[in-house]
Amino acid sequence: MNLKFEKHDDILIITFIGELDHHSAEEVRVKIDDRIDRDNIEKVILNFSGVSFMDSSGIGVVVGRHKKISNKGGSLCIAKVSGNVNKVFELTGLYKVIKNYNTVDEAVRCI
Repeated sequence: MNLKFEKHDDILIITFIGELDHHSAEEVRVKIDDRIDRDNIEKVILNFSGVSFMDSSGIGVVVGRHKKISNKGGSLCIAKVSGNVNKVFELTGLYKVIKNYNTVDEAVRCI
């Protein structure tokens, strides 16, 4: 799993590339938390356009980052989810808790 970090004004956009599973979840969590804490980020967009597979560990990463940002009074959303990863989000009910956008640009305008 590779992560690409990009700042757009006060928003941190994180692009995931690869598989977000039990093999990569801890490293992903640490890298994201480090960046959020270091730059005092309160708005995060998770771009899932490059994710080919996600398991329950990936869900834990997303939920944990949502909770971390919410506790700071900020907001987190996801964008560009497709295929099997979309099914995982639907089946777990995460779309009821975390806003989903079709594009990163749409998420930037709405967050």
